[in-house]
Amino acid sequence: ISDSVSYLTSLGIDVMVDLEHYFDGFKFNEEYTLKCCDAAVKAGAKVLVMCDTNGGSMPWEVDEITKETVEKFGNLATIGIHCHNDCGLAVANSLTAAKAGVGLIQGTINGIGERTGNADLCSIVPSLALHISSKMTCNDNLDEITSLSRYLDETLNRTPDRGAPFVGNSAFAHKGGLHVAALERSPDSYQHVDPSKVGNKLRVLISELSGRQNILGKMKKLDMDMDEKTSADRSLVILERVKKLESMGYTFEGADASVELMILHSTQHYCLPFRVLDYTAQVYDTDVDSASRVMSKMENDKTTNGGTVTKTNLARATVNVRVLDDPNHEEDEFLDRLEVAEGNGPVDALANALKKALVPSHPELENLQLIDYKVRILDPAAATAAATRVMIEFKDIKTDRQWTTVSVDRNIISASLNALVDGFEYALKDVVAGCVIEDFE
Repeated sequence: ISDSVSYLTSLGIDVMVDLEHYFDGFKFNEEYTLKCCDAAVKAGAKVLVMCDTNGGSMPWEVDEITKETVEKFGNLATIGIHCHNDCGLAVANSLTAAKAGVGLIQGTINGIGERTGNADLCSIVPSLALHISSKMTCNDNLDEITSLSRYLDETLNRTPDRGAPFVGNSAFAHKGGLHVAALERSPDSYQHVDPSKVGNKLRVLISELSGRQNILGKMKKLDMDMDEKTSADRSLVILERVKKLESMGYTFEGADASVELMILHSTQHYCLPFRVLDYTAQVYDTDVDSASRVMSKMENDKTTNGGTVTKTNLARATVNVRVLDDPNHEEDEFLDRLEVAEGNGPVDALANALKKALVPSHPELENLQLIDYKVRILDPAAATAAATRVMIEFKDIKTDRQWTTVSVDRNIISASLNALVDGFEYALKDVVAGCVIEDFE
């Protein structure tokens, strides 16, 4: 240790020594561990980083060992902490060490790391800034940490953790009616910090356990133009509809877009941007033997033509929609448009056909992407006749806005199309001001 640090410092390099297995070593042989620290500091090390390499140290052990290390070497070097999350305590141990006197914390965005991960900076930094009032240079940019977290997940093609503290989609989500009513009166009653301080936002979830206040909160967010009595009556009707749909297998906790559309459909002046008149979906293949079919598809995917990969589409969909004839949304004239598209499956083909039919009238849909598709069988005992719940997540690549829709049907294609239609309609709810297509003859 002494030779290595001395050599590096002789070159004018500021040396940070990561002390692997520090806490385990301290518990096994305290005297030898402290001698290692002493050798590094005397050789010129600027930082000593205590590593909980196996992730098995408890917070009280970290507190005790950190205090002793800071007492002996804190005046000679900056003491740091590096925690792994094998016991789910990486964040707690890092914060404990901060309180015990460390001046540096190592971690990763979203806690990404080997085994169960490293200390999550998306939890540590907001905790230090908002609960411990630490003076960090990044405090002024704290409201960007949620977008940073999601950017990293998108870059790594990971599904964001909805339950992640501070930055997760459910971090400030509320479902119980009493909770929502209390939040209306005092935002601090059921949230530990203002979500906007970390770039997140309050979400009111709708489910059969919700109260009328949850629906009213959604209506307020949508800026519904109605008096208090009408709002109260309408919210009760919508709540009853939610309860009935959830008894059929729907779940609206992760499908805010479907809830907002339900509320908009309950108003007299809402205008449907389009209407699907009918559709068909076909799936075709060349081999019926399962092994041959799989091998055939794999070979087709690898076939090259001039250096480009070619794929064989195995589904075709036809969609007939009624749309506005004016892409500027200024005239109330309609036309029926029939389009055909292919895809890698019936849902992909339906999405392509629907987009193809709508883009000429609604060019803003060019920015629409489907980023997730989830299917759940609700009653497996019914076998192939089982009800299926489909949830589809959409993204506007221009604005980065995301939303999710849900549908349930015993026909998985119908459930998928209904969720698709809701998703496309939600993308247009703020830009279309035409007449009601339902009343057009």
